Amino acid sequence: MAQIGTFTRIEDGSFSGAIKTLRLNAKVRFVPTDKDNDKAPDLRAYAGAIEIGAAWKRAARETGREFFSVKLDDPSFPAPIFANLVEIDDGYALVWSR
Repeated sequence: MAQIGTFTRIEDGSFSGAIKTLRLNAKVRFVPTDKDNDKAPDLRAYAGAIEIGAAWKRAARETGREFFSVKLDDPSFPAPIFANLVEIDDGYALVWSR
């Protein structure tokens, strides 16, 4: 798995940072949502004013450590990007998975 983004958690519960890959270089923010059902995402991902994805809070089976399961998509992408937003020593990392 490769780290494709770095983020900082803001006091309001949002995350601000950047995603960089060979095809994507964008400032992105994850914003908390008002969940209207159990399957609704916990965060929405935005590049500027454009919504590009969502994230759901999860917990690792082995450790119970919380993370966000992320799906990013846009018509310009050849396929959706699946990743995990995880806490690291100096902030949060977006780790790509296939």
